[in-house]
Amino acid sequence: MSKVIAIFGAGPGLGTAIARRFAAEGFRVALVARRKERLDALVEQLTAEGVDAAGFPTDLSTPEEATTVVDAIRERYGRIDVIEYGPIPSGGFTPAAELQPDALAQGVPLLMLTPLALVQAVLPEWRERGDGAFLMTTGATAVHPMPYASGIGPLMAAARNWLYSLNGELAPSGIYAGTLSVAAFIAGSEAAEAAAAAGDPTMAALRVVGSAELAALYWDMYTKRDRVEQVHPEPEGDH
Repeated sequence: MSKVIAIFGAGPGLGTAIARRFAAEGFRVALVARRKERLDALVEQLTAEGVDAAGFPTDLSTPEEATTVVDAIRERYGRIDVIEYGPIPSGGFTPAAELQPDALAQGVPLLMLTPLALVQAVLPEWRERGDGAFLMTTGATAVHPMPYASGIGPLMAAARNWLYSLNGELAPSGIYAGTLSVAAFIAGSEAAEAAAAAGDPTMAALRVVGSAELAALYWDMYTKRDRVEQVHPEPEGDH
């Protein structure tokens, strides 16, 4: 039976590129996001390209709903082999000195609780099979904190901490956990388009990378399993 990747937070940028990259290796693709209309369009596009894809509308800020969709994906495809988790939270960056408790708490379900719940939902299957992978997309501020760029950064840093521990515990049983921290805007993504339209000054400070480039990195991480974390592009001066 062909393997299945479930892409949570699927969109027209990185999510679609990951779908294409894994489908090229024989994977079937489950796309999960909140807006049904967008999912339908992505499924139609990928299906026209020969990808076995299906959409599952879900509110990822509600852990219970997100784990329910795991059952729906299994009902459709019979299994889940890889999860890529990369929803983009609303609100963006906030100066640390202005960050309010309520604002931070709003992002906890999406960036912390739902990933934990998803892993718990698939672990029995992965342990029985002796294989599986949980991939999580974050931003570079999870690794390199910056002034005036707090808000979601502390939550992504917490997820990063958890992923390192998770991989250390599960790697001996054949299960991989890894994170790709993107230090750039992703070409074609909603975030890049919104920032450009708004004249966001961070557009000048950050590079723009192609989604296919990032998807190729994810495939490399998944197949080699030789690092928990990849920051891309690497900060200037890092080698």
